[in-house]
Amino acid sequence: MSAHKHKSDENAESKPKDAREKAVDALMALAAERTWAEISMADVADRAGLSLAQFRDAFPSKGAVLAGFSRRIDRIVLDETPDDLAGESAKDRLFDVLMRRFDAMKPYKAALVHIDAWAMRDPPALAEINRLAINSLRFMLEAAGESSEGPLGAVKLQGLVLVWLRTFHVWLDDESDDSARTMAALDHELEQGRVWAARLDDAGRALAPLADPLMGLARRIVGAR
Repeated sequence: MSAHKHKSDENAESKPKDAREKAVDALMALAAERTWAEISMADVADRAGLSLAQFRDAFPSKGAVLAGFSRRIDRIVLDETPDDLAGESAKDRLFDVLMRRFDAMKPYKAALVHIDAWAMRDPPALAEINRLAINSLRFMLEAAGESSEGPLGAVKLQGLVLVWLRTFHVWLDDESDDSARTMAALDHELEQGRVWAARLDDAGRALAPLADPLMGLARRIVGAR
């Protein structure tokens, strides 16, 4: 993992931050200090130096600000992922991309500990976290040269979300400088995912001869109504 300053950090320093970026910074700073339930939208606006009206123009809720944070991390990873991963295996490419994501999140770990504690106790919040993870990991798959298109792609994507969330909880507790526990956990989870993905591909090939007749039957049923 790189120890140099992120390109997006350098760009952020070269131009004034807009209200959305200020709100994301403010929310993550507050989340590092207190629990999610203790943070109000007025608190975020005040920390960001925004009026409540300006905050409303930028985001409709705290959850939307969290989604903005997720997009920030996406941009960092996508900007810094090299184009020379083609020679690596799919597993190694995903490993590289996801470790870059953990690297990008490292400055916000204290905040993410509190956010995770909230999500684990709140089923609707956990569902929202899953939705954010799906949106982000779809791009991580593309960055690793993999597609999430089609029925099997959607199943693989949700499987990658489970890999990510399991490894994420290891990362939250990993205080080592070299992220050894996180890397070991991610390697293990991706290997398990690789086995299941191969089985899915085999099943897809086995069922492919049935696809056209089933689609034809469905069209005939719809047309008869």
